[in-house]
Amino acid sequence: MSKVIVISSDAMVGEDLDYFQTLPAFKKYFKHGAKITNVSSIYPTVTFPAHATMMTGMYPDRHGVFSNMQLIPGSDPVPWQWDYSFLKCSDIFREAKKSGKTTAAVMWPVTAKNPAIDFHIADYWAQDEKDSNEAAFARTGTTPEVMKIVKKNMHLFQGSEREHPQRDEFCMACAADIIREFQPDLMLMHPANIDAVRHDYGVFGPHIQNAVNDLNRWILMIGQALEEADILEETNLFLVSDHGQMDVQRNICLNVLFAEMGWIRLDSEGKIIDWDVYCLSNGMSALIFLKNPADQRLYEEVYKYLKDLMNEGVYGFSEIYTEAQARIGRRFGGQFSFVIETDGYTAFGDDYTRPLVKPLTNKDYRFGRATHGYLPEKGPQPILLAKGPDIKENICLSGNHIVNEAPTYAKILGFTLPDADGNVITEILRQASLCGGFGRVYSRPFILQSNDVQ
Repeated sequence: MSKVIVISSDAMVGEDLDYFQTLPAFKKYFKHGAKITNVSSIYPTVTFPAHATMMTGMYPDRHGVFSNMQLIPGSDPVPWQWDYSFLKCSDIFREAKKSGKTTAAVMWPVTAKNPAIDFHIADYWAQDEKDSNEAAFARTGTTPEVMKIVKKNMHLFQGSEREHPQRDEFCMACAADIIREFQPDLMLMHPANIDAVRHDYGVFGPHIQNAVNDLNRWILMIGQALEEADILEETNLFLVSDHGQMDVQRNICLNVLFAEMGWIRLDSEGKIIDWDVYCLSNGMSALIFLKNPADQRLYEEVYKYLKDLMNEGVYGFSEIYTEAQARIGRRFGGQFSFVIETDGYTAFGDDYTRPLVKPLTNKDYRFGRATHGYLPEKGPQPILLAKGPDIKENICLSGNHIVNEAPTYAKILGFTLPDADGNVITEILRQASLCGGFGRVYSRPFILQSNDVQ
């Protein structure tokens, strides 16, 4: 009757463990458990696609989540891919329900309206001044019994919906209350404070120690809730992360050039009235969409234009992948036509009016002093810590992949994800011989150069 609780600490990396391992939460809940460093993410290394992989065991070419954002050119703010309907596959919540398990999620991306989550507070918020947070949570899956927990902790969230660490205080307080009240078999939660401070201040520095201190306190809250519910001994507790970050020097908006090419048309107030080509930022990569992907003449014209820009060496990108290249070499596919990859110090914006180079202001996650979205082998790497009745003791490994996490949770809970790309991380589980063999473990994706596939 094992349980699985997953804390995904957004943008936590191996370098953070040196300090975290000195803190009470590690010593009490993870010491002598399993530790994996250099866990590879997916491409793009962005929160929503990564968390979709972490709950499905599938790469983005199959689960279908290509960005945090939806493609709605000219929208301000750009809406996120909140709903579970953006997934083109099943997920661990739906498979858990089939096997009779109770499920919970707090602020886990791409879960809004997922009917397989019993106790749910979606990664969502009031959408305008006429909306309310309670109404927003109710329409995305929060039941009346969980709404009592939302209301109890709303003072931590109201007015600070996208601010950190306030959003995370709310997340973890609600998660602890759900554990006390309902003791779910499977629970996933997503504090994002470490990610936020890296965006604001850079990848490393004293601000990271402060953020890790907050995480320490939140894990102690979760541990205390497990103890009060008398389920700690049967719980496998995981601390994972989705991606790292790299420092950014500038932010370039290619839509400015597309507008000057006539591919984006603006009205007299500078708003989009129509478009043929559009750049959607994923931070340190970007997706180039054609409104009519079947227009071969325009496709070839845009491809040549992008290659010319890249060859000039001043527009911030060093690689161009066609959708076919991204799908075959990076397991990243979708309705986009091209992916451009950073030169190592440039992020990409969505703006379509000059200046071409925008200041580094963290108006959203993509444009701060550090960000992500780049190829997964770059920069500091994610981590996985685990301890519990089904976890081997004193295991220390280097190299794995986030695609293997959901199959591992499923195995502990006694079911499988039959269509998953990833496999059970048997190296960290007790009685590994019962796990069906090691299978394929993707520590690094296969890499294609940009001119390998046309």
